[in-house]
Amino acid sequence: MSATHADTGGKAPYYYVPGDSPHPIRTSISLLFMFFGAALWINSMFPGRWMFLLGVAGLFVSLYLWFSEAIRESEGGLNSKRVDSAYRWSMAWFIFSEVMFFSAFFGALWYAREITTPMLADIDHQNLLWPGFTAHWPNFGPGGIVEQFKTVGPFWLPTINTALLLTSGLTLTISHHALRADQRGKAIFWLAATVILGFTFVWCQGYEYWHAYVDLNLRFDSGIYGSLFYILTGFHGFHVIVGASILTVILYRMIRGHFTADHHFGFEGAAWYWHFVDVVWLGLYIYVYWT
Repeated sequence: MSATHADTGGKAPYYYVPGDSPHPIRTSISLLFMFFGAALWINSMFPGRWMFLLGVAGLFVSLYLWFSEAIRESEGGLNSKRVDSAYRWSMAWFIFSEVMFFSAFFGALWYAREITTPMLADIDHQNLLWPGFTAHWPNFGPGGIVEQFKTVGPFWLPTINTALLLTSGLTLTISHHALRADQRGKAIFWLAATVILGFTFVWCQGYEYWHAYVDLNLRFDSGIYGSLFYILTGFHGFHVIVGASILTVILYRMIRGHFTADHHFGFEGAAWYWHFVDVVWLGLYIYVYWT
């Protein structure tokens, strides 16, 4: 049996172990509905759309209940230094897994550009794909199989988005220092600025997608360039949405007075994630838009 706060005389137990929880199985079922529904929806099969929406709704409910319980445990004094250390290691390994995730797609882009394309254009492989293949990135296939499109350059939206994310990293750092100095009003102000900058980035990226799709004819099926462009920037945009949403919750908790100068790992974990998102974008900005 796990120790309770009362059992330890008001002090956090050595290691708090929660009781049986329905949250993992509920979340798993929601994810199953969401992904299975998405597969049916993509293939225009009924009831794919409704299964997907039901799964998304179930996922949000599960996460809300799960995170609410974790917050109550923290505010109830159940998280000792040992539990805090476990949270930190868990977040660090999660971010490491995200690094590996993006590394795979960056690696695919690098391999296609620097290895595969030149190799298939040399004298030994010149006719392997189609006659007259040249090492041009991106290419449009034989006989115009891929519709003509234009690539997305760094000006101006990607550069504006870079400025937005770099500024948000600065405002988040200012907020963190203010929180550590026990200046809650200042911390709230700069965290709110970070959230606004994050969602502004999402809006700008949405406009960039519209411009690329309508004006540049760049689509997901525009060869390997189109697919990797949307996979890399799209997954990053998804991470920005997740990060900004997390920071919104942290902002709400900060307004409610949940954090102190010495006890605020919820804030720190969200900040780690946000700075990781900033670094990934810098890689995208340089390697996708400039080169």
